[in-house]
This record gives sequence, C-alpha cells and structure tokens, in this order.
Amino acid sequence: MGIPWNPDNNGYANVSRMNSPLKSSADARPKTSSAESQPQNASSNSKKDGNRSEITFSARKPIYRLSDIVLANQVKQQIRILISRIRNHKLLYETWGLKRIDPQGTHIAVNFYGPPGTGKTMCAEGLASELQKDLIEVSYAEIESKYVGDTGKNIRNAFQRAKECDAVLFFDEADAILGSRMENVTQAADHAVDVARAVMLKELDSFDGIVVFATNKFEKFDRAFIRRILQHIEVPLPDEESRLKLWQTLFVSDVPGRDTLDWQQLAKGSEGMSGGDIKNCVILACSEAAMDPQDRIAFAAEAGEQIEESQNPEKAVNQEICLRSLRKVQRDILASRGNKSTVVTQTLTREEYEQEVKKC
Repeated sequence: MGIPWNPDNNGYANVSRMNSPLKSSADARPKTSSAESQPQNASSNSKKDGNRSEITFSARKPIYRLSDIVLANQVKQQIRILISRIRNHKLLYETWGLKRIDPQGTHIAVNFYGPPGTGKTMCAEGLASELQKDLIEVSYAEIESKYVGDTGKNIRNAFQRAKECDAVLFFDEADAILGSRMENVTQAADHAVDVARAVMLKELDSFDGIVVFATNKFEKFDRAFIRRILQHIEVPLPDEESRLKLWQTLFVSDVPGRDTLDWQQLAKGSEGMSGGDIKNCVILACSEAAMDPQDRIAFAAEAGEQIEESQNPEKAVNQEICLRSLRKVQRDILASRGNKSTVVTQTLTREEYEQEVKKC
C-alpha cells in the first residue's frame, strides 16, 4: 500500500507548493493549452481564481433509458441485480441484517468495463434514469490539475456536489483515477498522484450514494479500489443477435429505404464491431444516401464500384450503400490497430476479420 497518505491538505505539506505544473511518470498527459487542461462538458464548469481554475460540478438529466440500450442478456441481468440492491436496501440491510457484515453498505459503487464503444457510458445514463436521479459526469481530464493538491480537491468537490444533489456520480476513464498506486515515489508529481488516489479511497468509503465508473482498461485498477466496488460488470462486444438489434435500432424509422435492408447480412458482416462502430456505419450510409444520384455514382466509382442511377434514383439507403459504409469502418478499425495496408474489398467473415486483426 505504500506510505499511508493523509488526503487532507496538511498531509502533503512536504510537497513543493510552488504551483508548478505536474508531470507524473505514470500518468503524464500533455497539456497544450489551459483550455485542454480543463475541458468542460454539461456536468462541469470552471471558474478562474487567480491563475487557477476552480471546477464546479452540475447535475443534469440523463439522456438515455435502460430500454434504449442494446445489451447482452448477462449484462442486463447484472444491472437488474444492482438495481435490486439499491431499491431493496432497507430490506437487505435492516430486515435481513446485512448491515452486520457490511456496515458501510449505504454507498454503492459499480464499474462498467469493456472495449470502447460498447455502451458503458449509456449504462451509467440508463442506471440514473431508472433510479429517477440526475447525473454528474466527471472525466479525469476535468479533475486533473497541474497545481499540487488541486486534483484531490476536485475529487472531493465532485462527491460533495453529488451528495447535495442526490445525484449519481459517474467517473469516465476511471483507470486514470483508480490505477495502481506507485511503490517508489521519487518526485512531487508522483506523490500528488498517489494523494489524489488516496482521496478517492476516502471519499468512496464515506459517500452514502451511488458512484459509477467506466473504463476500457480494467486491468490497471488498484486492488484497493476493486475491493470497494460492489459490482464489476463487463460490457462486451455485441453478439450477432445484439448486432442485428443495433442495426435495426440505429436505422431509425424515418430513414427512407430501411425496410429494404438485409438485417441478417449486416449483423453477420459486422462481427467484431462495437455498437459505436455500427453507429458510424449508419451515419456514413445515411450521409451517402442523402447525396445527389450523380455524386453518389461518382463516389462509388472512386471506391472501385459501379452503380447505375436507375438502381437508386431516390435519396434512400440500400444494401450496397450499407455494405460500402461497413467496409469503410472495418478498414478504419484495422488501420487503427496498425494494419494500414489492408484494403477490405468485401464484407469480412469472422475468421477473416480475426486473421486481419492478428496481423496488426
């Protein structure tokens, strides 16, 4: 566990208070401007205090409901168990006596983990909506400060605001906050990073509310945090049934031509893709379908394909457009993994896609 840090200000009085920028050897992040070092979203704002930015956190209504999210059955079941614990807290901890084995059971923490684009953030939104609570969303980029001690203060402020609003507190990119603490602290920046994580531990232990984490890198979590989080729910890449539902859901009913699409082919052809990837396919396909017919013919020609204007004279999606967008996104995925020479000329099967991934 290392040195038992006291997260209060006096606990790190030996750290340099020169207000110099911190660069942790474990969590260094480049800062090109003050705007990038303190990004804002709907849940937080920055107020200038001299040369520092004081972050205030605001609650908002969740955007999604659980019924809006396409999830595997095992994920839905884990979320139902979580909701049951929250709604039946009095029964569990008073009537059934679980308080005797879990005195700190008034706080609930859950971690959604899995590949990017699988719906972890939407799960946090859906959970807040199901519980009829507002949401305070926090990312590490927002609470990290280049000033010694301010990151811990921002963490405390986030918890305090969630308590005042009775809101669900959601930390995105949680691996940056809950990562393993350093065994060999050699500089003030490392010291401050460990102090910030100690603050998080203390706040988790004392918070009587709901905290949600999301991460793509669960393996980086410190074991002290793993123990304090009741449920770790994996949100995996969608199976074929879920992908079929995703295609049908994302192509909303107002899109012309959606009734002509072969959903089974699209579901099979998108093996290994996340819901976010499929959403990108849908947006690309709709954007191409909205082009003038002559422009669309030229666009297809550039992609090495030939279509006749009579095949699709109206502004509407069709199977060929969808497959073209699917191939484009697959190429992007492979390129992002290092295989920039791959040219996908047809929809890949699962085996072909996995073979291409192994080449990266």
